[in-house]
Amino acid sequence: MKSYKYYDLILGAYVCVLLCANLIGPAKVSTIHVAGIGSVTFMAGVLFFPISYFFGDVLTEVYGYARDRRAVWAGFGALVFASVMAAVIVYLPPADFWKDKQPAVEAIFGNTPRVAAASMIAFWCGSFVNSFVLAKMKLWTRGRWLWTRTIGSTACGELVDSGLFYTLAFAGIMTPIELFTVMATQYVLKTSWEIVATPLTYKLVGFLKRAEQEDYYDTDTNFTPFSLEVALGGARARGAGSLESTRAAGAGH
Repeated sequence: MKSYKYYDLILGAYVCVLLCANLIGPAKVSTIHVAGIGSVTFMAGVLFFPISYFFGDVLTEVYGYARDRRAVWAGFGALVFASVMAAVIVYLPPADFWKDKQPAVEAIFGNTPRVAAASMIAFWCGSFVNSFVLAKMKLWTRGRWLWTRTIGSTACGELVDSGLFYTLAFAGIMTPIELFTVMATQYVLKTSWEIVATPLTYKLVGFLKRAEQEDYYDTDTNFTPFSLEVALGGARARGAGSLESTRAAGAGH
C-alpha cells in the first residue's frame, strides 16, 4: 500500500473540524441582518461544518473514495465517542462548589439523544453521498472541470445532511413551515461556503496531486460504505486527464 506525505494531516484536520463544528458550533444561535434579504438566524456551527465537506472533497479527488471512506468512519467514530463523553460528563453529579456551573454545562453539552443521533446519521449519510457523487463525476468528466464536482457533490451531500438532520431532530417540534425554512437556510449557507472556497480547493488539490504524485480515479472501486479496504480497486491515472485536472485552475476550467 502506497504511503503519502499529507494524507494523515488532511485526515486529522478533517476529524478536528468535524468535532469542533459539532461540539462548539451548537453552543450559540446567531442572527445577522443581510442586505436585501433581512434577518437570518442560524446555528454558529454552520459557518464551520462545511469545512469538513471541503476536506472530504480533497480526500476523494486526490486519494480516492476508499481513503475518504476511512476518514468518514474515523469522523463518525469520533462523533460517537464525543457524544458518549458529553452525556457522561453532563449526568455525573457535580461537586458542591460546581453546582452553580452545572446549568451552563448542560446547556452547552447536553444535547438530547435524539439530536445527537440525528447529527451522526446525517453526517454519515451526507458524507458518503458527497464522496460517491464526486468520485463518479470525476469519471464522467474524465478529470476535467473540478469545480463542477466539488460544488455538485457538496450540493448533493449537504441536501441529504440537512434534510436528514432537521427532519430527524425537530420533526414534531417545529411546524412544517419552520422546519423547511430552517432547513433551506442552512442548506444554502453550507453550499454557498463550498462555492466561495472553490479557489482554495483548486490550490490545495493541485498542490497535493503534485506532492503525492497521485490523482486517483475510482474506476473499479467497490463503493459500499461498509468497508475500510483501500488496497483493492481503483486506478491511478497520471495521463493527459490527470495533468489537465491538476492544472485546471490555470487552464480556466
